[in-house]
Amino acid sequence: MTEQSAAPWPTELRVSQDRKTLTVAFNNGERHDLSAEYLRVCSPSAEVKGHSPSQKKTVPGKRRVEIIKIEPVGNYAVRIHFDDMHNSGIYTWSYFLELANEPDKHWGVYLNELADMGLSRD
Repeated sequence: MTEQSAAPWPTELRVSQDRKTLTVAFNNGERHDLSAEYLRVCSPSAEVKGHSPSQKKTVPGKRRVEIIKIEPVGNYAVRIHFDDMHNSGIYTWSYFLELANEPDKHWGVYLNELADMGLSRD
């Protein structure tokens, strides 16, 4: 069995009625609720991540952001469209798992960056 075929595969992607949460279920039984805000501020786009660590941007004011659309990208990812018109991030299945399983690496760092810069989630 190859590493790729052993990787968890999504069985469901569901946006909540209020458009504030994306639930991702995997074939290994894992199920994760990821907030729209978390997905937006941790977007894997060049706009947020930059092309190098020194270009990374901290995006404030996204507490109320909503998901307006999800579209498939091949068979390995989705593009999430947010109501602030951001839609350039490609979220792979492995990135969803990373966001779900390593919140301190992403959310914790984000909150610390906001505090250090005097910025707000609102």
